[in-house]
Amino acid sequence: MVITQYSIVLVELDKPGGYEIANTRPCVVISPNEMNRYLRTVVMAPMTRRARPYPTRVRVRHNQETGWVVADQITTIDRQKVKKYLGKLTHPEIKKLKNIIRETFVE
Repeated sequence: MVITQYSIVLVELDKPGGYEIANTRPCVVISPNEMNRYLRTVVMAPMTRRARPYPTRVRVRHNQETGWVVADQITTIDRQKVKKYLGKLTHPEIKKLKNIIRETFVE
């Protein structure tokens, strides 16, 4: 499966600890395509249906449902945990996610 940046993919997240998001769920690929082509790992952010007013969450529409990209739980996974391609973020959603990542982790 070709994994591209800002794709929404179904990922098997198992054995979490504490407040980490678990189970098989949609996630957004954060790592750039150059990394996705050559590495066996993928950087991603999990998604949830729970609306929380955190500044590190990005509201997205996928499969006619509202979900939230959890940018405060960005993690690296083995690409074998990616089970299925589900879609892609829109350009406005990508822009919002990039801004939140920049504000949270860079500035």
